Amino acid sequence: MTRPATEVIERLRLARATPTVREADADAADRVARTLAGCGITAFEFTATTPGWERLVETWSREAPEVTLGLGTVTSPAVAERALAAGAQFLVSPFQVPEVRPVADAAGTLLIEGGLTPSELRTAAGRGVAKLFPAHVGGIPYLKSVLSVLPGARIAATGGVTVDNAARWLAAGAFLVSIGSDLTTGDVAANVARLREGIG
Repeated sequence: MTRPATEVIERLRLARATPTVREADADAADRVARTLAGCGITAFEFTATTPGWERLVETWSREAPEVTLGLGTVTSPAVAERALAAGAQFLVSPFQVPEVRPVADAAGTLLIEGGLTPSELRTAAGRGVAKLFPAHVGGIPYLKSVLSVLPGARIAATGGVTVDNAARWLAAGAFLVSIGSDLTTGDVAANVARLREGIG
């Protein structure tokens, strides 16, 4: 693993929770991201399903170097290449994307691939960090079962993780939790405060 990828993993470990900012358009995503950053959130991801995401990544990577910025829903080499050119520091996919691995490897960038089965999670975790998605399908007992056969695996729980249950996922052994609309809808600042109170 390259030094940049290792450094990103360490920053994600310290963050413990990373918002997924998925909005109807780039302006809405930018507003949410600014609120998150203003609340002290140090790592989050935009998604390739948000129109105008490239401009968002370019702007944030240039203007907010203190934020560890990723792009989610990376499903093809072309999207990965565009994300890296825009300045994304890590890439996230909801499922296995072996065709994207060479792009990430050539750039020395962390690629977090999604998986549900133990085999998928083993493969993804072997590359740095795995994304358990959708995490709510098996819930916390499933995460514990997977970690019992993959001790030490870095697994990010995503899908069904909320402000109120994030602490339980982390206590169960999740390396990281990713929270979407439950954190970014409504009073974002209040949501972040509740999250921080819960996870310490």
